[in-house]
Amino acid sequence: MGTITIPRKITKGEELVVIPRKDYEELLELKRIPEFQPTAVQKKALIRARKNRKSGDFLTLNELKKKLGFAN
Repeated sequence: MGTITIPRKITKGEELVVIPRKDYEELLELKRIPEFQPTAVQKKALIRARKNRKSGDFLTLNELKKKLGFAN
């Protein structure tokens, strides 16, 4: 891959990244996907889940399967 030097006058002193047009268009498509914005209830549930995880109060996937009656 070749290296191209862009004069600072053009970039106004900022860094410049050059990527193929296809990759750029894929990035633009990703911007159209709305970002998840949790509600207040969801935020509280996440805080509670993090506290439980930190204190070790959680089930492993195998424990959950066993409690739900799934066979391994």
